[in-house]
Amino acid sequence: MAKITVENTDITVINFEERDYISLTDMAGAKENDSRAADIIKNWLRNRYTIEFLGTWEMIHNPDFKVVEFDHFKMQAGLPSFVLSCSEWIEKTNAIGIIVKKGRYGGTYAHKDIAFEFGSAISVPFKLYLIEEFQRLKDAEQAQLGWSAKRELAKINYRIHTDAIKQNLIPPELTSKQISFVYSDEADMLNVAMFGMTAKEWRESNPDLKGNIRDYATINQLICLSNMENLNAVFINDGLPQTERLEKLNKIAIQQMEVLENIEDRKLLTE
Repeated sequence: MAKITVENTDITVINFEERDYISLTDMAGAKENDSRAADIIKNWLRNRYTIEFLGTWEMIHNPDFKVVEFDHFKMQAGLPSFVLSCSEWIEKTNAIGIIVKKGRYGGTYAHKDIAFEFGSAISVPFKLYLIEEFQRLKDAEQAQLGWSAKRELAKINYRIHTDAIKQNLIPPELTSKQISFVYSDEADMLNVAMFGMTAKEWRESNPDLKGNIRDYATINQLICLSNMENLNAVFINDGLPQTERLEKLNKIAIQQMEVLENIEDRKLLTE
């Protein structure tokens, strides 16, 4: 669940069966108070164009849509006696574009395509701002997804790194505590090469933050760190001492960060 704000109105966005649905109830509240939201949605459903739009969307996206029932509603739409609720539309046609939820986040939700169309019933500016804010939400989610992917890549490379440590730096006679120290010592060597400080030094400098130094790294830093873990594994297998590896990795970190930052700068200039 997420929230976007359109013309000072908070609107809920949920993900249901891999599709984004936007709260029509919240949207209707932007036009009238919450007590009349259901009436606004019902009035919108009475419109013949709305029924045609909903039915066409379902025929494109829903193989189980009941077209015969849709044709019946389409013939009745627009007549003074025609009344239709979202629940009835869903039940009679097996529609998936609109869902009705109960409970804490209850209300009427519609697939984003349908919600954008409903935005016209509020106002043209509202519809346009809704589309803009929804896209802003999706862009933010993609950025977070990219960061998470880089974080996972760093974890995978960390495993490659620790395997190289295990095979080359840990004699079989070491205790579990001593083995743990070797791993943390190598991890801190990478932290120093990348961030200029150990994990302990970072915690002492940031007592109010949870997690570790890598949880607060930028995407570029994670990319560079991932590369460094692979290179350190190669350097360990080649038998290079830690002091030499630290010097090499620090130079590599500086060089790669300059390249990555320059790429970001060029991207900004072309947008």
